[in-house]
Amino acid sequence: MRRSPWSRPRAARLRLERRTLALGVVALGGTAAVVVGELARVWRRGSAPLPAEADDVIDAAEEAARQTVEVAVAGYREGPRGETALLNLVASFTITFGLVRALTYALRGRGRLGPMGDVVLGKRHIHHFVPGIVIALVAGGSSILSRDQRLDAWLAIPFGVGSALTLDESALLLELDDVYWTEQGLLSVQITLTTLALLSSVGLALRLLRRGERRVLEVSAGAEGQDEPERAGGLDRTAT
Repeated sequence: MRRSPWSRPRAARLRLERRTLALGVVALGGTAAVVVGELARVWRRGSAPLPAEADDVIDAAEEAARQTVEVAVAGYREGPRGETALLNLVASFTITFGLVRALTYALRGRGRLGPMGDVVLGKRHIHHFVPGIVIALVAGGSSILSRDQRLDAWLAIPFGVGSALTLDESALLLELDDVYWTEQGLLSVQITLTTLALLSSVGLALRLLRRGERRVLEVSAGAEGQDEPERAGGLDRTAT
C-alpha cells in the first residue's frame, strides 16, 4: 500500500519530537540522578535514621534533606574553583533556558506580558540571542583579561546566562530565519539540551576523578612516606 505524502511530514515530526524528548530525559534525568543519589548517600551516612528504622519517615527524610543541603553548601564553599565555576555555569545555563522558554511561550501571540515584552527597534525585532552573545563575550573576555581565578566562579554565571540565551535561538542563526516556533526551531531545544547533558557529564566526570585522586594519590603518598624511613635507615646502616 502506497503511503500518503501527507503522512511523511507527520512521521518525521514525531521522530523529531521523540528525539527532543529523549534529550530532555537524558539532560534532566542526569541532574535528578545526582540529587537523588547524594540524598541517599547522606541519608545512609548521616544522622537521620534509615526508613526501616525511623518512627516517622517524613521527619527522617526532612533531616536527610537538610543535611544534604548543608553538605552541598560546604562543598560549594570549599570545593576547587574550577568545579565551583562549572556548577555556577550549569545552574545559570539551566535556569536561564527554563525561564526564557517559559517567558517566550507566555509572550507568544501577545507581544507583551506586564513589564515584559518583545524588544523592537524601529521595524526590527531584536531576538534574545543578540544580548546573549554580548553577555557571553563580555563575561568570557573579562575572565581572560582579569586573570584572577577568584572571579571565574562569578563570571561563569553571566557566561551561562549568555550561552543559554544564544543557544535557545541557535536554529535561527543556522536557518537565518525566524523559525523559533516551527519544527526547525526544535533544533534549538535539541542543541541546548545536548549542551546541558554534556556540561552535567563533565561535572560528574570531574567529581569521580577528584574522588579517585584523593584515594589513589593519598594511598601512594602514604606508601612513599612509609618507605622513606626504611630507606633512610638503610643508608644509615650502610654508612656505619
